[in-house]
Amino acid sequence: MTEKANIFSHEIKDYIDSIASKSFNTIVSYQRDIKTFVRYLTEENILRLNEVNSKQIQKYAASCHKQGLSGRTIARRVSAVKAWFRYLVKTGVVAENPVVGINTPKSRQRLPRVLDVDQMNFLLRGDGNSVYDKRDLAMWELLYSSGLRVSELASVDMANVELAAQEVRVIGKGNKERVVPIGRVALGAITVWFSVRSAFQTSGNEAAACFLTHNGHRMTSRNIQLRLRRWAKKFGSDESVHPHMLRHSFASHMLESSGDLRAVQELLGHSNISTTQVYTHLDFQHLANVYDASHPRAKRRGS
Repeated sequence: MTEKANIFSHEIKDYIDSIASKSFNTIVSYQRDIKTFVRYLTEENILRLNEVNSKQIQKYAASCHKQGLSGRTIARRVSAVKAWFRYLVKTGVVAENPVVGINTPKSRQRLPRVLDVDQMNFLLRGDGNSVYDKRDLAMWELLYSSGLRVSELASVDMANVELAAQEVRVIGKGNKERVVPIGRVALGAITVWFSVRSAFQTSGNEAAACFLTHNGHRMTSRNIQLRLRRWAKKFGSDESVHPHMLRHSFASHMLESSGDLRAVQELLGHSNISTTQVYTHLDFQHLANVYDASHPRAKRRGS
């Protein structure tokens, strides 16, 4: 047992000494990950480094996955083992690196947070009477109706909004212009805001801005973020809401209803459809949740 516990200790020490110029945290991480791998080898009764092959590396990665480790953690562990074997090949301890060509599982893409339709309706039910409430509601309705980025909303000018055509022209990333429709409810909120906008005194270039601060300046992205946070608190939303969440919700709800990924891509102004495809995962997640809650044989074990 003692012999197994100390297996490959010299080979590990020699490698760690060879990377002494790296940062302390890197050295500690590599040493820990290599020792974890060696413990796995002893459990598999592999006592010679030349016995390690690509299949065993794959089995090791699979065992890490079964432990519930993230793709990022597994990739880091395998990377440390790969670097170790690279050194072992260089020093003649082994003939070849068994980790070459091994693909580790990718980390799951972090999905954006969205509000469901009921949550969105709850957030937008606010009917405050002040000019600030009318302005804010117009901004939230436009964000959700047209899927705008907060920076795009802040840069909208009066001339960009065509009430008769029910559309707004925005400048997105890469200075790309796109025209997107404005929904009926958003159109009504914007019309109300336009009717009271004259209460905000403006001058010079600021006069062109669609949405104004109390002192007549163009609303900034930061202004909009703070106002939405305040709005959610005022009208009783229990969500930590930010402007981009309304854009995410727009995309998710559009895809749930239409299934038209290309159309959603165009509306969002994504240059690459792979960026839009994250919402297909959200859509599937929604369907999976409905299935789990509804199908009599869909209950997961332990639930």
